Amino acid sequence: MLTANLLNLFDHTIFYGTLTIENGRITRITPLGPERPDVPYVLPGFVDAHVHIESSLLTPPQFARLAVLHGTVATVSDPHEIGNVLGVEGVKYMINEAKRVPFKFMFGAPSCVPATTFETAGATINVKEVRQLLGLKEIGYLAEMMNFPGVLQEDSDVMAKIALAKAFNKPIDGHAPGLMGEAAQNYIDAGITTDHECFTYEEGLDKAQRGMNILIREGSAARNFDALIPLIDEFPSQIMFCSDDKHPDTLATGHINQLVMRALAKGYSLWNVLRAACLNPVLHYRLPVGLLREGDPADYVVVKNLKDFRVQQTFINGELVAENGQTHIPDLRSEHINHFNCTPKTPTDFAVQVVETGSETPMIRVIEALNGQLITNELQLEASVEDNQIVPDVARDVLKLVVVNRYQDVPPAVGFIKNFGLKHGAIASSVGHDSHNITAVGCDDESICQAVNLIIEAKGGLSAVVGKTSSEQPNDVMSRREFLHITTTSETQLLSLPVAGLMTDDDGFEVAGEYAALDAFAKQELGSTLSAPYMTLSFMALLVIPNLKLSDKGLFDGQTFTFSSLQIVK
Repeated sequence: MLTANLLNLFDHTIFYGTLTIENGRITRITPLGPERPDVPYVLPGFVDAHVHIESSLLTPPQFARLAVLHGTVATVSDPHEIGNVLGVEGVKYMINEAKRVPFKFMFGAPSCVPATTFETAGATINVKEVRQLLGLKEIGYLAEMMNFPGVLQEDSDVMAKIALAKAFNKPIDGHAPGLMGEAAQNYIDAGITTDHECFTYEEGLDKAQRGMNILIREGSAARNFDALIPLIDEFPSQIMFCSDDKHPDTLATGHINQLVMRALAKGYSLWNVLRAACLNPVLHYRLPVGLLREGDPADYVVVKNLKDFRVQQTFINGELVAENGQTHIPDLRSEHINHFNCTPKTPTDFAVQVVETGSETPMIRVIEALNGQLITNELQLEASVEDNQIVPDVARDVLKLVVVNRYQDVPPAVGFIKNFGLKHGAIASSVGHDSHNITAVGCDDESICQAVNLIIEAKGGLSAVVGKTSSEQPNDVMSRREFLHITTTSETQLLSLPVAGLMTDDDGFEVAGEYAALDAFAKQELGSTLSAPYMTLSFMALLVIPNLKLSDKGLFDGQTFTFSSLQIVK
């Protein structure tokens, strides 16, 4: 029995009372009187309405250990990251790992594996396999339909997957950045019920007015909270909170609870905010998550007050899973499954020869990365040329971007990018949405090659290389455990991700510290000006987010869904 101030999200009341819990369920709620400010408050647990667990770099058990500290009891989890690497086997891996801990993961059937035909993924999930997945009780919805052009053009495979979700009576998640007006209406009419990709208030308003559920996203790279939060009091039944992609360092410090606090600090209604954080995801996705009613599973959070929402305890099915900053979920090891078949590269693999055009100064297309956004711009700039090769121009912050196919040995794709801010060296990652090839950005071919090869040798991970400096000291590869004690004189860093090249089963709190150190290294030692350089890098090959991206097959225009040339030939 628990006595506290109890919140009823359905009738918007707070009262002093007791909860009686038996066999993991609330059997009785007994009101004892009016609210008492001197005692804690109990409310339903928080739900992340759209997240890729893989982007935390942690296996599901390790993700849960961190999330429960912040009052999160459930996630709506799209496993298409591991699906792109290992197909149905990867999705089932996530389901089985999730069952090992007391946390409520709801997985979706990936709808777009591969995300497009313009890149090389490690697997395909076809219509037959989507049917198989939707038939599993652990699969609650059709995951984000990123191929919105396919929806609008009524592509046969796309429409078959949507039809299957309808036949199984399971919701269909959307993904349509920038889509508005009649095109958005057609997308919604196909059966798409949510979108987490809105990045302006106008876009969110347009879709909400058409009946779509808007997920306000605040992750490690894409941050749309400030733009979209005004919608919460206008469309309270259609708003949810999500992180989409959240790296371990930020997950260690907060989750959905942070969005609750920020929304309340801006003066939005307590009940509308909690509806977005707790109620709407459960109702929309029909999650087996309790909402503090008699007969519900005993999933709830105890907080000190309703101002800072400091989580004192988190309960799932009546089990105490976190208390006062300490997780009670066990530290579990997992099987290491993977798909990594490429061999080390040489610096000459990344050279770009000038195409003779008769012009003295060649022009090139350059990706402009935007801090806090997944979208990019296309710039057309004069190229820097040395020895008839197009090279990075660090002074103008125009660096080389490469994508290396990790599933087979083929030449890398090479482009150029602005706004990473590196002054020397390179960073690389095998987390590269959505096909998860190796993506690297750097100031010279030798550094890029070294950063890429660190990941190839480890069969997955994040790396950083100091590169050419005035000292010109030889590079030294450090182990991950040594990494925890790096200094600014270390010249090469690696965080290994042995599970599908996406995740590690090491202790999540240690990994959070390692990632924070690596992130700081990229900023302080290499000079990156981005708030989350590795997360931003991971989206530079995501072709379904406009405008200009780079796949393992070449430079890609996300507006026209066609390849572009690097050098502009007129």
